[in-house]
Amino acid sequence: MSLTPQERRLTLVIAAVQFINILDFMMVMPLGPDFAKALDIPVAHIGYIGGSYTAAASVAGLLGSLFLDRFDRRKALAVAMAGLVISTALGGFAWDLPSLLAARVLAGLFGGPAVAIAIAVVSDSVAAERRGQATGIVMSSFSLAAIAGVPVGLELARLGGWRLPFFAVAAAGLVVAAIALAILPPQRGHLTSETGPGAWVRFTALLTRRKTWLAYAAVALIQIQQFMIIPNIASYVQGNLGFPREHLGLFYLIGGSLSFLTTRWAGRLVDRVGASPVTLAGTVGLTAVIYVAFVNYPAWMPVLAVFPLFMMFIGIRMVANGTALSRVPDPAERAGFMALVSAVQHMSSAFGAFLSAHILENAADGALVHVPLMATVSIGIGLAVPLLTLWLERASRPAVAALDAVGRSR
Repeated sequence: MSLTPQERRLTLVIAAVQFINILDFMMVMPLGPDFAKALDIPVAHIGYIGGSYTAAASVAGLLGSLFLDRFDRRKALAVAMAGLVISTALGGFAWDLPSLLAARVLAGLFGGPAVAIAIAVVSDSVAAERRGQATGIVMSSFSLAAIAGVPVGLELARLGGWRLPFFAVAAAGLVVAAIALAILPPQRGHLTSETGPGAWVRFTALLTRRKTWLAYAAVALIQIQQFMIIPNIASYVQGNLGFPREHLGLFYLIGGSLSFLTTRWAGRLVDRVGASPVTLAGTVGLTAVIYVAFVNYPAWMPVLAVFPLFMMFIGIRMVANGTALSRVPDPAERAGFMALVSAVQHMSSAFGAFLSAHILENAADGALVHVPLMATVSIGIGLAVPLLTLWLERASRPAVAALDAVGRSR
């Protein structure tokens, strides 16, 4: 069953918001070697830049889980996007490592809640039986950021310096925020009466259910696995494999294109067969790619033949996981739940990035040392994800069935 016109319009708006959120975070990592050189930052410490954003976003998510469900989601999204735009622009004015870290921390404080609110809007507005399709469209913004955003950002940095992409993303974010405010209707359907449970009661309720802990555990392992790898890809392919800087954008263009084509297909597949089989397929593919690319890389294999597959399998698993998560909370607690998920995502991403930065070292020739160890740890962490997703899907089925029955009775 296809999305209704209203559901599709709203989903596309949220996908545009997510495009800016993802691009704001994603562009920093491939630009790492550029600003590391300009600001005299060790390449092996680039993970700390990404980790500072995600650590701040996790704190914002924890705080947001206490109050986000008390506001019109449209207004809350406007505030979060405004803060993200300003803090991204501030990143372009950084003059050393501490100032760049401060700007990225500020961006994380707004970016984390923006993600949670955006996903809550889709979950509120799209029927459960079509939510896989909607999630696939929203998650395709990850692919579009890789296809269009990162290559353009790399080219802007090559032509105008590493600061220019920060200013460009801030300008694009301002435009998207204005469009979202103009198109999105008020989002108040989730609001409870003043006699409803308080914020702390709802927060603690989210922490007492088995299925929510399964959700947080699955999210944590996914993010740790991915972010042990993602912040170091640009440095690895250039320093260890000799891939030219001027062609780095091709990696994101090809990988993003593959991910864009497969995420929407994956969303429909999740609606038909469930999240668990798709998660298993994505994890198996991702494991194979990490092993070939980082543990036992064949000297004869072109870089562009294997690394884009990393992005493709990440996208497939993101769609399956996102759909499974959307079926866990009740509508009145959805933004709070997603804020906690966002906190776990970003906290785990920060942990993964910091862990890889702790494992890796710089060789005298600029190459990264201990890459196979980093990749092996990442693979081991990811192997538990399919089992957790299966348990989560089974735990959520009764609640989904009950909600569907309520919807049919109205």
